[in-house]
Amino acid sequence: MRKLIRVDSAKGTVQWEDLVPEYAPLGGRALTSAIVAREVPPLCHPLEPGNKLVVAPGLLAGTTCANSGRLSVGGKSPLTGGIKESNVGGNAAIKLGKLGIAGIVLEGQPEAGKLFYLLVNKDGAQLLPAEEYKGLGNYDLASKLQDKYGKKVGIVSVGPAGEMKLSAASVAVTSTNGTPSRHAGRGGMGAVMGSKGLKAIVVDDKGAPGVSYHDKAAFREAAVVFRDALWEHAVTKPGGGLAVYGTNVLTNIINEAGALPTRNFTEGRFEGAQKISGETMHDVIKERGGNTTHAGCSACVIQCSNEYVDENKNYVTSALEYETIWANGANCGIDDLDAIAQIDRLCDDFGLDTIETGCAVGVAMHAGIKSFGDAQGAIELVHEIGKGTPVGRILGSGAAVTGQAYGVSHVPVVKRQGLPAYDPRAVKGVGVTYATSPMGADHTAGYAVATNILKVGGFVDPLEAAGQAELSRNLQVATAAVDAAGLCVFIAFAVLDIPSGLEAIPKMLNAQYGLNLTLEDVTEFGKQILRTEREFNKAAGFTVADDRLPEFFANEPLAPHKVVFDVEPEELDEVLDF
Repeated sequence: MRKLIRVDSAKGTVQWEDLVPEYAPLGGRALTSAIVAREVPPLCHPLEPGNKLVVAPGLLAGTTCANSGRLSVGGKSPLTGGIKESNVGGNAAIKLGKLGIAGIVLEGQPEAGKLFYLLVNKDGAQLLPAEEYKGLGNYDLASKLQDKYGKKVGIVSVGPAGEMKLSAASVAVTSTNGTPSRHAGRGGMGAVMGSKGLKAIVVDDKGAPGVSYHDKAAFREAAVVFRDALWEHAVTKPGGGLAVYGTNVLTNIINEAGALPTRNFTEGRFEGAQKISGETMHDVIKERGGNTTHAGCSACVIQCSNEYVDENKNYVTSALEYETIWANGANCGIDDLDAIAQIDRLCDDFGLDTIETGCAVGVAMHAGIKSFGDAQGAIELVHEIGKGTPVGRILGSGAAVTGQAYGVSHVPVVKRQGLPAYDPRAVKGVGVTYATSPMGADHTAGYAVATNILKVGGFVDPLEAAGQAELSRNLQVATAAVDAAGLCVFIAFAVLDIPSGLEAIPKMLNAQYGLNLTLEDVTEFGKQILRTEREFNKAAGFTVADDRLPEFFANEPLAPHKVVFDVEPEELDEVLDF
C-alpha cells in the first residue's frame, strides 16, 4: 500500500501516513494539487510556514510502463501566487514508486540558517543536518551526496537560487547519468523548498519492495501495447525526430511557421535559427564525441535527451532542450550554441528555470541593460543571479519583476509567469492554454502546438481563432490526467494518432490497482484536477482578468504573418468552465 511521508521542518520530525480516502486514488499532479487545495490556506504567503511543498510520483511510477518516470512538485507558487504543479523527469519518481511512496509533504519552517536533507530508503526516512552543503550548486551537491550514498541514488535538490528563495528557482532531479540536469523549473518551487530549509531529498531504492499489481499479466499486455504505440509513431519511435534531434527539432519548424518568439516577442522569425537548430546541435555534438541520443528519464523509450560537450569534449549539460535554447537564444537574439549551453549549465547549477531566466534576460535586454545578441552579457547576468547581487535578485525573481524594475511594459507573462517558446499570435491554440491554465503561461499544460503546427491529432489552423478554445480545453483535460499518471507529455504524439496507445492507459491503471476505469472516467479525472486548481486560485484572489494575455499580443501584429491574438475573451472564460 502506498504511503505518504510528512516532514515538519520546524519540529524536525518525519512521519509515515496511510493515504486518507480523498488522496488514496491520486498520484502525481492530482495528488499535489489535492493536498495543496485541502491543506494550504489560499491567501498564505508562499514563503511562509502555511505553504507546503508536495513531491509526488505518478500512479504508474515504478512499473514497467514506458515513459512513466515523471515527478510532480507542487505548492502555492511564489511566482504566480496561485496553485502550482511543476513537472520533471530524471530518476527519482521511479525509485519513489518502487519504495511505495505516493508523496512527500514538506511543511513548517525551521529557524533561520537551519538546513536539512531527507534520506529515504527501504528502512524509512531520516531528516539529517545539511549545513555543510549550504550554498553549494546542484552539481557539487549531487557529487558529494553520491559519494556518500552511491552513484545510483535519486537526488531532488535546490541550488543557491532556492536557498535565496528567488521566484525563478527550480527543483533539480538527477538524470539517469547522475547529473542534476532535470528540473521542475516552473513557478519557483525551488524557493518553496528553500523556505522549508530542505537542501535535498536522497532516494535510495536498493532493496525496495517494488510495485504490486492487481493483475500483472494484464498490466504487462497493456504496457506492451502502449510501448509499441510509442515505437510506431514517427515522432516518438527509435530514429524518429525526438530521438535524433531532441526537442530542439522544433527550432526550424517553429521558425518556419513564423512563431519563434525573437528578441522578447517582437518578431516571429529569428535569422540565426539555423545556427541553434536541432540539426546543427546534432552535428556539433556528434563531431565533438558527445551523446546525441540519451534517455534522461528512467523508463524512457523515446530518448529525446542529449549530452552536450565543449570543443575539448568536456561534458557541459544534458539535455540542451528546445525551450532552453529558445529562451536564451532567439528570445535574446543569441545564435551561439556554446554560449547557450553555458547558460543552461549555470541555470542547472544555480537551480533556475531556464524559461523564466531567459524571459527575464530578454526583458532586461529590451530595457537596454545588455544588448540583444550579447551572449557574454547574458552569461554575466546569469552569474549575477547565482551571486545574489541586487541585479541578480531582480532577474532571479522572474520576467514580471524585471519589467517592473526597469520600466518595461513589453513583458511576456501570464499570471506573472514567463511565456514559453511559441508566440501565441501565430500558434493561437497554445495562446489559449497560456491564458487559461491555472498554472500561468505553460505550454505543457495543453500542448496545442501538436495540432496547430505538427498536425498531430488533426489540424486546427494556428493563425485563425476558430476552434482554438475547444482544442486547448481538450488538451488541458487530457494533460492533467497524464500528469497524474506520471507519464511524459510526449506520449501525446502517439496516443492522439494511435487509438490503441490511448486505450492502454486506463487498462494499465485498472490492472495495477484493480479499477474499472474507462476513457470517459480518465477524462472526468482530468476535469476534476482542473476544477480543484481553479477553485484554489479563485480563493487566492484570481479572477477572469488573470486569464488573459498581455495587451501587446492583441495590439502588435507579429511579423511575418502580421497576426494578433484575437480569441475572444468570452471564449477564454468558457475554456475550463465545466
